Amino acid sequence: MTTTSLTSAAEAAQLRPVFDSDRLAAELAAVTAHTWNVQRTHTYGGQVGQPAAIDWRVLPLRSLGGDPERTDPGGPGPEPFKATRWLDHLPYLAEVLDSVPAPLNAVRLMALGPGAVSNPHCDPKYRLDRGIVRLHIPVVTDPGAVLVLDGVEHCWQPGTCWYGDFSREHLVRNTSQTVTRVHVVIDALLTADLAAWFPDSWQDLLTRGEILLNHTSPAEAPAWPGELPYEALLPSGFADFDAPAPLDGSLIPARIDRADGVLALTIAGRTFALVPADGTEFRFSGWSEQRTLQPDKDGTGLTLRVRRGRALADRHVTAAPRTP
Repeated sequence: MTTTSLTSAAEAAQLRPVFDSDRLAAELAAVTAHTWNVQRTHTYGGQVGQPAAIDWRVLPLRSLGGDPERTDPGGPGPEPFKATRWLDHLPYLAEVLDSVPAPLNAVRLMALGPGAVSNPHCDPKYRLDRGIVRLHIPVVTDPGAVLVLDGVEHCWQPGTCWYGDFSREHLVRNTSQTVTRVHVVIDALLTADLAAWFPDSWQDLLTRGEILLNHTSPAEAPAWPGELPYEALLPSGFADFDAPAPLDGSLIPARIDRADGVLALTIAGRTFALVPADGTEFRFSGWSEQRTLQPDKDGTGLTLRVRRGRALADRHVTAAPRTP
């Protein structure tokens, strides 16, 4: 069977839902009494990056640990993504987010001020073959406020819902002198139900292409089989989300344990929360099923899985001997 290449896909697609633009805009008044914090980037080493040098401000609606001040998109770490207190002021937008048929990571209101222009950049983790997508719902816009994505200019209209391939080069530019552009920016895991929101012209790619579809996490998390803590030697690149070959490299000590009700993996001095991907595999919280761990039924071994689109590679490791 032939597959459809991602390179043949358009840089963006309007998704099926259209939301009430008047209700979205009206709710902004509840959260604009203060100046939003400047947008920050996130590094895969777990650090928050430098603030944006332009007037590009953020109100976080979902963030790591529900931190109401954290403006970066976050990533895998010890805390899961949670709603912030700001979402309580936006009941209609909360309904919109609840309607998205996929696990959500960061959700932010992002405001681009008059005259602001970003540098061209790429966000490589938001790729269909990694199973992570970034969606936009415009709330306030202006003809002078555009997204240039892979060389194509877009000015999306309020209430519409868009997918963009932000792993391609892009920039934002607001030449308006008076209007601040505001979008809801949603980072989500691609699921089959979310794929159904894409237009008909995309369905062949989503059915047969280099796409990673995630499961919806089960309502009841499966128990970790066997005794905890679980200790083993894992490839050093498995928790390095920039590593080109995460199953290769030297083996280093790792530990899986449960603390405060959260299952977590500690490796190379960093801790990552783990959540169920389906009934047998666990993924990194804040990441897709691009990397998962599947414990043996008796708890004595562990299969590490890495997916790129529909391709799968795995490696089996065994538990370290317990000290008497």
